[in-house]
This record gives sequence, C-alpha cells and structure tokens, in this order.
Amino acid sequence: MVPVCGTARWYPGSVSSDRTRPGSRCGGPGPSTCPPAAGPTVAVVTTGEGEIVSRGQLVSEDGGRVIVRRSLPTEPAVRASESLFLTEAARQGVRAGRRMLYVGAEAAAPDVAAALRVEPGADVLARRKLLLAGDVPVRVATSYLRLDLFGGTPLSEPGFVTPSLQAGIEALGHRFGRAEEHLVARPPAGAEAATLELGPGEWVVRILRASYAADDTPIHVLETVCAASRHVFPIVQIAGADEF
Repeated sequence: MVPVCGTARWYPGSVSSDRTRPGSRCGGPGPSTCPPAAGPTVAVVTTGEGEIVSRGQLVSEDGGRVIVRRSLPTEPAVRASESLFLTEAARQGVRAGRRMLYVGAEAAAPDVAAALRVEPGADVLARRKLLLAGDVPVRVATSYLRLDLFGGTPLSEPGFVTPSLQAGIEALGHRFGRAEEHLVARPPAGAEAATLELGPGEWVVRILRASYAADDTPIHVLETVCAASRHVFPIVQIAGADEF
C-alpha cells in the first residue's frame, strides 16, 4: 500500500456510515465529494484515489475513542513548553501521560540522516517516548540528535530533560532558527502497531520535524508516529496573511 503525503481533509459528520469507514470510497479520484452531515468535526485521511485510510471522530474519552489534536505548524508557545503533547492535551481537557522507552545511540534512517546531515546508518542519539491519552497510547515520539554535538551531555542521560528538551539544547549554546515538518500517512511499520495497540487495518501518520539553529546547524529532528484514528491535525496560519 502506497504511503500518502499531505492529504488530510476535514468534514463535518460522524463515522457511523459504512461508506465512511477505512477502505471505503469517498468521491473517486481527485478531491473528495463526501456529503456533509450533522455531527462533530472529523478528520479524514484519504489516498489520492479517494480511498479512506482513517477517520477520527471527536467524542469523549469515556465514549470509547480518544482523539487528540496535533497542530501544524506547532505554535511557538507550545513548542517552548515542558512537553508539546502534555500542553496540547491539557488545552483539550485530555488526561495525558508519557513514558520514556529508550535513550541511547541508534542508526539513523535515511530521512533522519539527511535532516541531521550525517551519513545514513550513522549512529545518532535517540530519545524515544510513548505518549498516552488516559491509558490509551496515541503517539510514539523520538528525538534524534547528533552525537558530535550532544553525545556525553545531559541530553544523553536516561529520563526526561527538565525543564524541557528545547531548554536543554539551548543551555548548550544552540539557538533555534527555523524548522521544517513533513507529514506522511502510511501503514504501521516494525513495532508501531503493537506499541500503539492498533487494530487490523489502522494506519499511522508520521510527522518528521527538523529544527535548525540560527547558523543553519541541524540541532534536533523529532519523529512523531501518531495513531491516525486517534488524531486530528489542525493546519493554521500562526501569524500574518493567509499564505498557504
């Protein structure tokens, strides 16, 4: 199955109809023509030919589904907070939790290596955590850092960095300048389905955010693998005119 890049669409309606479940059709090739219906806002991720990959319904946690937001791009105030996920979840009234899964050296995947400007397969520092809404796993977030810049520093130690990872990076003399985010919807790979407790046929949305210092040195790459059916992705203009 071919991964899907940047094809999230938003519609009013619910997920009760069989024709709007994963694997059904929604308008054929080109822009979707699913008719609006009454109900809460939902996020629909489709393939280029109109096949629905996932559709998330905005209902309460005790209603059996957990939906959290992940804004694109990330608001600066949220980015600078102790935890992007904890801050966004608190705004939504979601009880959030996090669990550190791994801190240590790891071979860089090709796109991570390209963003960090190291050779593919080169060791980088990985900091991987599981993010939960209530007791439901919703994201696996992994920070990748260059060992030549951050090896042997407090960022390579186990546990969470306080007050935040961004503050820890800046404490070592780096200043954030710009960032780029790339979003892809795809089937889960490796241990993602088991870690996120996904059902058969559920997809994930992978967001790769590369952050660069004021001098253009790559100082942080964040890979976030989201359970697609448990997320919506608001895309907003943070400031200025509409320039999408």
